[in-house]
Amino acid sequence: MAGVLIVAEAVSGALAPSTLELAGEGRRVAEALGEPLIAAIAGTNVRGNEAALGEAGVEQVYLADHSGPGVPSPEWTAAAVVAAVKQAQPSVVLISHSAAGRMLAPTLAARVQSGVVTDATRLRVEGDRVIVTKPVFGGSVLSEQVVLANPQVVTLRARSFAAAEPQPRNAAQSIALQVPEAAGGLEVLEEIREESTSGPKLKDAKVVVSGGRGLGGAENWHAVEELAAVLGGAVGASRAVTDAGWISPSHQVGLTGATVAPDLYIAIGISGAVQHVAGISGARNVVAINKDAEANIFKYARFGVVGDWKQVVPALTERLKQLRS
Repeated sequence: MAGVLIVAEAVSGALAPSTLELAGEGRRVAEALGEPLIAAIAGTNVRGNEAALGEAGVEQVYLADHSGPGVPSPEWTAAAVVAAVKQAQPSVVLISHSAAGRMLAPTLAARVQSGVVTDATRLRVEGDRVIVTKPVFGGSVLSEQVVLANPQVVTLRARSFAAAEPQPRNAAQSIALQVPEAAGGLEVLEEIREESTSGPKLKDAKVVVSGGRGLGGAENWHAVEELAAVLGGAVGASRAVTDAGWISPSHQVGLTGATVAPDLYIAIGISGAVQHVAGISGARNVVAINKDAEANIFKYARFGVVGDWKQVVPALTERLKQLRS
């Protein structure tokens, strides 16, 4: 077995940011192992990404273009990646720790009779093994784990790894995969897309402003959105807020929501339950605003403001507007 295979994703015809992170870390691991970097990409209209993958350091691309009606099912995608792995025989497979990746990784590991480690925040190579660092127990402890079988399947947490720097080179060699629609399994009957909001996507944002139950009610939610808009950031929320219907569940941050790793995370009126903290363990700087000086969130914050958000947040937003203008 030789090679580090990344499972690439394309969004609107372009490589997803998470794919460039996979390529960056995959290239580093491949160089440490003395093996080539290869990729698998499966979906609708994915042809044409070979050049971008080549610039990211990929040498070969196993490509499965879905030609059937509707969107490809998770079963079809899994079959395509399994086919790529069986042909390429890589020693390591890296997958983004997205909703799709969390479904794909264990399926792949089971079908190729290997093991999987999910939600990695750091990788290092020792001999022919990849040692995986990941947060456990709600992010309070870092664990080192290793897959003893081949291929070693690992999912990488978004924004925990540097994206691949583009390098001039020819497009990666393309190898077409023929994957028939699998019988049985899951069938996608309808795809519903939520209307995109202004600002960056939550999982990709470098700045996230989140609000919690401490805001008091949905009528005060505008304060979170206004601060996020001034900073050019995404809007997040605690589970208590999304459960109460103040904002869509797609904005939820935490173990049962999105895992984020921004450069700046501002938590307004969030107590800091372990499930929420686990979702922000990759944040580089946490700023907490809470009137309860004993709130758990302050244990994880680099900067903390003890005070009423009604006094702090509007003043902060106004001052930032002045500085930006």
